[in-house]
Amino acid sequence: MSGHSKWHSIKHQKGITDAKRGNLFTKLSREIIVAVRQGGSNQEANFRLRLAVQKARDSSMPFENIDRAIKRGAGTLEGVTLEEMVLEGYSNGGAAILVQAVSDNHNRTVQEVRNIFSRNGGNLGESGCVAWLFENRGLITAKIDNLDPDEVGLLAIDAGADDVKIEKDFIEIYTRPEQMEKVRSALEAKNIKVVSAEISMMPKTTAELGEKAALQTLKLMDKLEEMDEVQHVSSNADFSDAILEKYQQLDRVG
Repeated sequence: MSGHSKWHSIKHQKGITDAKRGNLFTKLSREIIVAVRQGGSNQEANFRLRLAVQKARDSSMPFENIDRAIKRGAGTLEGVTLEEMVLEGYSNGGAAILVQAVSDNHNRTVQEVRNIFSRNGGNLGESGCVAWLFENRGLITAKIDNLDPDEVGLLAIDAGADDVKIEKDFIEIYTRPEQMEKVRSALEAKNIKVVSAEISMMPKTTAELGEKAALQTLKLMDKLEEMDEVQHVSSNADFSDAILEKYQQLDRVG
């Protein structure tokens, strides 16, 4: 599986992503608002809203914030008009980058994303240039702790997961989007700690980069994720453990 998903799992494990960018609740609120506008405010009938609310709860977002976002999505509270966007481009070295955003100003967001690509060795491409390289998958990251990782993997597969990837102290579980809630519930029923669970655009194939290009690609992805408007950043770059460790060291220093 992609080293990109491993990078996000590591950041979830260490809790550095959202502490660093400090805009998590803004992103979560926007996701809830868009989910309500698309499918209504009934969580039982709106799969996307259920996932958005669960993610907000996982991130310790106050109930008042969640409720306010649902009301804004339903139109009972005044709010800005939000638009979903998918922007595509390439990093230094040619790795595909897919940016999913929610914005109240299309042109401003496109320009900011374009500038981040340019300043970090990449370039923004035309619509459709890399989207075909990705597919919608459920991605669950769970703590292994003192459990047998093979048993956790088998439990996930039995519950409906398509694949698992065992790392040193956590496990990545890949599902079809519609199976993610069922698999998560099966894990939590066995008291297995789920660190994160989300629907992500996962690469069908991966690309290896040289060290310089890989480090610059990680920096590009981090800078994109710092934007309030950006919900998810996906890449088909396959980062080795050595590259991930080196980038974390450079990130702490810088």
